[in-house]
Amino acid sequence: MPTSKNCCSFHYRWVYVFLLFSLTALFPAIAAKKAKKATIKPTETPIEIADEALWQMNYSKADSIYSAELHNNPCNADLHWKMARLQLSLGESFPKGNFDARMLHYRKAAEYARTSISLDSTNAKGHTWLAASLGMMAEKIGTKEKLKRGQEIKRELDTALRLNPNDATALSILGSYYREAANIGWFKRMVGNAFLGEVPKGNYTLAEKAFRKSISIDPGIIRSYHELALICIKSGNKEEAISLMKTALDKPILIESDKRRIEEMHALLKQLTKE
Repeated sequence: MPTSKNCCSFHYRWVYVFLLFSLTALFPAIAAKKAKKATIKPTETPIEIADEALWQMNYSKADSIYSAELHNNPCNADLHWKMARLQLSLGESFPKGNFDARMLHYRKAAEYARTSISLDSTNAKGHTWLAASLGMMAEKIGTKEKLKRGQEIKRELDTALRLNPNDATALSILGSYYREAANIGWFKRMVGNAFLGEVPKGNYTLAEKAFRKSISIDPGIIRSYHELALICIKSGNKEEAISLMKTALDKPILIESDKRRIEEMHALLKQLTKE
């Protein structure tokens, strides 16, 4: 895989929760032109075909096309963050018990995202997918290391949103950051600051704001509905939680973590409707 050097010459559980994610950046709609007897799609670029393959969870096809394009255009920052996004999806496709396989893809995702940033530090998506990659890589590390990594995740999210305030994926991840930080509590925060260093700060209000903005920008991100519904349940707003989850269940499944979230929302809805 190309690096930035040769390319141009040539808690706490909160961090892990970020990225059960996982994670979705764009949901492209493929335009179609209707003819009298048939529907003909306009000519698509290889990258657009690869993007569509990714959303269809045809990872081998997406990987093949992205890799070929990257071979021809090794200094393309967009291709690198798209490869990071693909690697995260590949990692999520393995069972949780297959830790080594998952971590292999998460590490590759972080490498691709860092290369994207080194090529174009003003590209918001590079920072977004680095944050996502770092979150997933925190699955089995110590608490102190998780907190250090969490600081980097927050910096990357802040950078992504400074560059593009309407990055729906970054907003969704940020919402998770704030929601989990709110769960730490003052005592754990005090202990963490005393023995482990700075503990993340956040509250449900900030989390809710981030999730609502994410949904308004991209209503296809399932994780935003699920996470916001969890906040509504916490605050006692059962009716909105139910509405959010029912809306999410009508959305297409685009990434592996959506499957898990759909199962969890079905279980939650069953529980809430019985109460």
